[in-house]
Amino acid sequence: MRFGTVIREAVSGLRRNVAMVVSIILVTFLSLTFVGTASLLQMQVGEMKNYWYDRAQVAVYLCSGISPADACPQGEASADIKAAVEAKLNEGTLKPYIDKFFFEDHDQAYKHFQEQFKGNSVAKYVTKDQLNETFWVKLKDPQKSQIITETFTGFAGVEEVRDQRSYLDQIFNILNAASLAAIGVAVLMLFSSALLISTTIRLSAFSRRREIGIMRLVGASNFYIQLPFVLEGIVAATVGSLLAGGAVLAIVHFFVQGVLAPKLPFTNLVGLAEGFTVFPILVGVGVLLAAVASGTAIRRYLRI
Repeated sequence: MRFGTVIREAVSGLRRNVAMVVSIILVTFLSLTFVGTASLLQMQVGEMKNYWYDRAQVAVYLCSGISPADACPQGEASADIKAAVEAKLNEGTLKPYIDKFFFEDHDQAYKHFQEQFKGNSVAKYVTKDQLNETFWVKLKDPQKSQIITETFTGFAGVEEVRDQRSYLDQIFNILNAASLAAIGVAVLMLFSSALLISTTIRLSAFSRRREIGIMRLVGASNFYIQLPFVLEGIVAATVGSLLAGGAVLAIVHFFVQGVLAPKLPFTNLVGLAEGFTVFPILVGVGVLLAAVASGTAIRRYLRI
């Protein structure tokens, strides 16, 4: 088998079906860009979990003057109660699990509230006495926050114990749902891309049925006949894959690192390292998809 002849046949097929080749490139580009974006979003969720879960704290909210009577029948937490909570945190049973803790009084809580809700009308109507004094506890292992929760739930002078990870879980659930939706769209587009490649190859084979007939008469093998068509699909899909990989790198460089990173300085965002990890995967998926779709299409056509 002369490989040069196969290459010439593949190039000839690409020239004859320029419009369809461009459509394959575009569909492959769009579908794999969705795949790459979904992959980066999953990586981002993982990065954020690792970053924020390690920094998540457990808040032990003390009773304030406006706390509900059923939770705080004694009213606002006294100095003795604060000392009792602090002593409990320093006990030998809890100390091995605690990395550090600090106390936030009314003035500090009010200052942080005003900073957090600066420009919001709600900041005008909140007084410092309405905000809970709080012990913020950072654990060595955030997975063991239940120990603090069980210890201080129902403790005299404690209104509520809240693990910050409960807030983070809501955010991560939304991000996971978004990434799953992106993956679903990507799968549908990959399926459409496979169908388009298959249809293009079959049409290309039909337009060259005379040449295929001559090749059969002179004893050419099915593999020799099929290979130029498979190469056509692979070449078109590879171009689309490379464009998709470039688009993913551009998204990471210009949008994630260029726009989001300066606005979110305390968040660990995906970078070019993750983009270059996804790049070869996209090319591999594109080549494999094209090889399978075009190979299946021409094999079925030759059986007709």
